[in-house]
Amino acid sequence: MAKAFQLGLTGGIGSGKSTVAARLAMRGATVIDADQISRSLTATGGKALGLIAERFGPELISADGSLERQRMRELVFTRPEARQQLEAIIHPLIAGETMRQLEQAISQGCRLIVHDIPLLVESGHWRTQLDGVLVVDCPEEIQIERVIARSGLSRQEIEAIIQAQASRNQRLACADWVVFNGQSLDLDALNTCVDQISAWFGL
Repeated sequence: MAKAFQLGLTGGIGSGKSTVAARLAMRGATVIDADQISRSLTATGGKALGLIAERFGPELISADGSLERQRMRELVFTRPEARQQLEAIIHPLIAGETMRQLEQAISQGCRLIVHDIPLLVESGHWRTQLDGVLVVDCPEEIQIERVIARSGLSRQEIEAIIQAQASRNQRLACADWVVFNGQSLDLDALNTCVDQISAWFGL
């Protein structure tokens, strides 16, 4: 059985990374989504909730038993130590679930395992665990326009998120492959590009 290729997928908010991940999954890749794992850990019944309540107080847990995301977002933006404390809770749990999904994909003979990691560049340790990195790139102004169109966030809030992420140049410096998803690329063209990458991996 051929060894699975482990591909890191990353891109800034509004870059189109999730669209690329979905297309890769449609072509037969196994996608391990760090954000989705994180959300499940803080949804109703999630494994992180008890630890979060213990560290930050029960007011961070909503009436339905899930994380008060807006309150937590405000907390980590205003208190850097709160971000570190939250990451100390979340990251080991994400790592454990990632390993479980990875082992399952390998046992099933998956040819391409895609690690969808928004903060791949920022985390530092991921690069050594991957066989290659695919970056979905686009200009910052297009990121902002896309996120405004799909969310209730203000331009100022989006710019703050972008500033908190790795820069465009830092992501590109880590890339083995780049999909440029700028204004000139429509969805069909983006899918064709991803299909070519999939074919290169034998999917």
